[in-house]
Amino acid sequence: MRDDDVLAAVRELAPTLRERAAEAEAQRRVPDTSIEELEQAGFFRLLQPRAYGGLAADPAVHYAAVKEIAKACGSTGWAVSVIGVHPWHVALYDPRAQEEVWGGDSSTRICSSYAPTGAVTPVDGGVRLSGRWHFSSGCDHAQWALLGGLVTDGGGRPVDMRTFLVPRTDYRVDDVWDTVGLRGTGSNDIVVEDAFVPDHRALGYGPMSALVCPGQEINTEPLYRLPYAAVFTTTISTAVVGIAEGAYEHYVAAARERFRVPYGQKVAEDPFAQVRIARAASDIDAAWLQLTRNIADLYATARRGEQPPMSLRARARRDQVIATERAVTAVDLLMENAGGSVMRKGDSALQRAWRDVHTGRGQAANDLERALVLFGQDALGIDIHDPML
Repeated sequence: MRDDDVLAAVRELAPTLRERAAEAEAQRRVPDTSIEELEQAGFFRLLQPRAYGGLAADPAVHYAAVKEIAKACGSTGWAVSVIGVHPWHVALYDPRAQEEVWGGDSSTRICSSYAPTGAVTPVDGGVRLSGRWHFSSGCDHAQWALLGGLVTDGGGRPVDMRTFLVPRTDYRVDDVWDTVGLRGTGSNDIVVEDAFVPDHRALGYGPMSALVCPGQEINTEPLYRLPYAAVFTTTISTAVVGIAEGAYEHYVAAARERFRVPYGQKVAEDPFAQVRIARAASDIDAAWLQLTRNIADLYATARRGEQPPMSLRARARRDQVIATERAVTAVDLLMENAGGSVMRKGDSALQRAWRDVHTGRGQAANDLERALVLFGQDALGIDIHDPML
């Protein structure tokens, strides 16, 4: 299977995913059938290392596939975008951890909750982990979880932030996800009660930021020499941009036929609607062009065996958060001109997209000011020390 084969299979599957969007909302999780079909299409293999049957693909293919899925169903696109990026993260771990995850089944899926909300107690050979982690998208479809935690010194002061890899046998899923937007993502809570996590199943942000991780010993492809912050946050924004593009296509198709009674004209004849269409299209295009440019530049740097400069890392984060902002703005422009009927309860694709992008905007990766200040500091020659860059 080639990268392009996966992308073609995803595009072929998209209409079916669109038909299941209401079902995903009703179930508050991505339908099992959709996950199985995306598995068969090879989507979850795109960022998986070749050592375990993956494609170690050009990341641009992963993002293109995520956008196609999110255009069809925002919840499905969001959930599988994060599940799909986790093989890339696990590929950075100690080879022993990778073998535990994929050695018996290379199709094993991983969910995450990176916020360090649990209690981490150092013990001989690892840590004891306990607590509750929120917003783990697609966790019902995963067999392992990546969970964030703070490691402290003897005085209780944080000295490191790490992500711990935990098997399903050591945690339970608490069904608490009931939201206005992204309802079908199944972003439930992960609960761990005093689980032992060995040292080889923990990875700190320091090594990831320095691009020196133990997994690179066996996974030598350039894909695994990209910055974590760029790879993960671009995944999040790509889903939001995909939702916006789907909303745009739906609005334009409806506007061709819709008649606006108060003005006695078709929406297609309204110059103000035409302007909104143009502005929304431009925002979506600009978001996507910048996202793909930055990933292409980072990947080219990795393929040359070079370290990405801080200016490129900061630019990638700048454009990533602004991509989300542009996508939300585009959907707002269209929603404001769509009429009152789209606000009725029921299966309205545009209303769903509006709810979805605003919910996605709240994800930590989309903290606009926090990301933009990093670019400003770099532009002014100020040293930056931030794990999300």
